[in-house]
Amino acid sequence: MRLAMIGSGYVGLVTGACFAEMGNNVICVDIDDKKIEQLSQGIVPIFEPGLDKMIKRNLKKGNLHFTTDVKFAIENSDIIFIAVGTPQSEDGSADLNHVLKAAEDIGRYLDHEAIIVDKSTVPVGTADRVKETINAQLKKRFGDRVPFEFDVVSNPEFLKEGDAVADFMKPDRVVVGASNEKSMKIMKELYRPFTMNHERFIAMDVRSAELTKYAANAMLATKISFINEISRIAEAVGADINKVRVGIGSDKRIGYYFIYPGVGYGGSCFPKDVRALEKMAEDNGIEPEIIKAVQHVNQAQRYYFLNKILSKFGEDLEGRVFAIWGLAFKPQTDDMREAPSITIIKELTKRGAFIKAYDPEAMENAKSFWLKDVKAIEYLPNKYDALNDADAMILLTEWKEFRSPDFYEIKKRLKNPVIFDGRNQYNKEFLKEFGFEYYQVGCRT
Repeated sequence: MRLAMIGSGYVGLVTGACFAEMGNNVICVDIDDKKIEQLSQGIVPIFEPGLDKMIKRNLKKGNLHFTTDVKFAIENSDIIFIAVGTPQSEDGSADLNHVLKAAEDIGRYLDHEAIIVDKSTVPVGTADRVKETINAQLKKRFGDRVPFEFDVVSNPEFLKEGDAVADFMKPDRVVVGASNEKSMKIMKELYRPFTMNHERFIAMDVRSAELTKYAANAMLATKISFINEISRIAEAVGADINKVRVGIGSDKRIGYYFIYPGVGYGGSCFPKDVRALEKMAEDNGIEPEIIKAVQHVNQAQRYYFLNKILSKFGEDLEGRVFAIWGLAFKPQTDDMREAPSITIIKELTKRGAFIKAYDPEAMENAKSFWLKDVKAIEYLPNKYDALNDADAMILLTEWKEFRSPDFYEIKKRLKNPVIFDGRNQYNKEFLKEFGFEYYQVGCRT
């Protein structure tokens, strides 16, 4: 099939590359000249395992193309995906300016029957607005006699950062919302190669599909905030959250996914989408008490963990040095959007501390954007160098290379054998025997 991907960010790149891998002809569009030039050479601006090889492979085959010419992409595609960003507005709602601009472009250049797919995370009712925007442009061109039909469907993405390529190729589910039976059949055929082994295609109406994305992310965020709140109770009463997690996770109705205690969720989806769902509810006269509590607990969890450090070293951290392991909001990505590390590092340096940081992928993003205003920080080429003469090590991202480190080396390099583990990666009894002062989330030292 002939596809256009308007927006070559995280979602657009992964979606476009995976469709091209299945033999479709895909044109990815972006307004950033430099990005398109790099992508055309196989240089991928984000870290996502397997994505760079897939893009290079399909560029070579001729299945994948990158351009800044949105007119060319629209005129040469039968299914046009809108995969642009929907950043958070000041009031918490999703900013649809980029989505509606893409819709205007489609209305301006579309000259044949097509399916328009909302792939961006958008609030309920956006498909109607996209359709109205396209129709307004078509009316300017053709009056009341548009010589072709088009349809707008919703196909929310559920990609897991750090595993997005594998996730797309073998999805848990594919959700499509459409009111037109013909459009639904075409979308089902488009996704058939990804769902051949097991029926994962879920058809529904457009508005239900739009809400499904927000509901899914809000549920996962709720599980994280729930276990984090329970972790604080566990510590207060002298229980061990690591054991509690196993006890409740064994219940099939609950499961083990997303009940790992830590320093809170971050990333591009959960914070933004939960806030947008809150605003959506309020705009429709609903008071979203649970959704608000989820966000409150998530922010409070970062300070709960920070207070462990301050309880040990005091509020005045002048002259203190801390080694930070992990900057990305989760492993297998260089994404630092809403990462707990940003809050922790800024709060420590505000109190006079100096940071030595290491992350396998996110350090360049930290230097150039997220922590560019933080002066009291040094980025080290490996995890052990970050430990030299530090007062304590603070683990904030559960990268695999942090799971089984050389504790002899850690103890030798640290000024004090102190570890603050924001992801509960290690065995506290083992570290105590090793001579470490070890602080976890949700259990006493």
